[in-house]
Amino acid sequence: MRLSIFLVTAALVLSGCQNVRELGRRAPANPGPCPSALSLYDAHRIVNLHGGENFQNVGFTGEILNVRSLCRYYDDRPLVANLEIDMAFGRGPSAYGDTYVYNYFVAVTRRDSVVIHRETFPVQVRFRRGADRVYHRERIGTINIPRASDEISGENFEIIVGFELTDEQLAFNRSGRRFVVDAGRESRN
Repeated sequence: MRLSIFLVTAALVLSGCQNVRELGRRAPANPGPCPSALSLYDAHRIVNLHGGENFQNVGFTGEILNVRSLCRYYDDRPLVANLEIDMAFGRGPSAYGDTYVYNYFVAVTRRDSVVIHRETFPVQVRFRRGADRVYHRERIGTINIPRASDEISGENFEIIVGFELTDEQLAFNRSGRRFVVDAGRESRN
């Protein structure tokens, strides 16, 4: 009886593989992978300081945690990609109010080269009463990436994400300094 069930299951699995192979022969193969999707190191976090660089002066903060993208090839048309960005936001001791609007950018570039298109997006974050952290996922449904021909692969492009920063915020990030949400608090042991 077990042998019969195994043989029937194996036959179903193999017949499914055959259909997938046949489908693959009819559909043209993608000329390459999707573009890399990543956050720019210098702009993957934002810290608003109100005064000197100490924890008591930290206002609203943000960090890009993860960037994911999928793409589709259609003949010689532009690549169509979508994007998901996981973000974490914080409210430090000097933050005023329960909401803050963060601005981030999405740029399409030729790999390690020139920016083809760049757009800025706002995300309004609301902190619940007493909460100092919020996690959020942003979704961008359609990013068109131009290609000169159907033989150009997505491997030739990158999708780069980062926060819009002031010169001071950029210098702070490049210095490697950080503030941790729990820093400066007494232990609750």
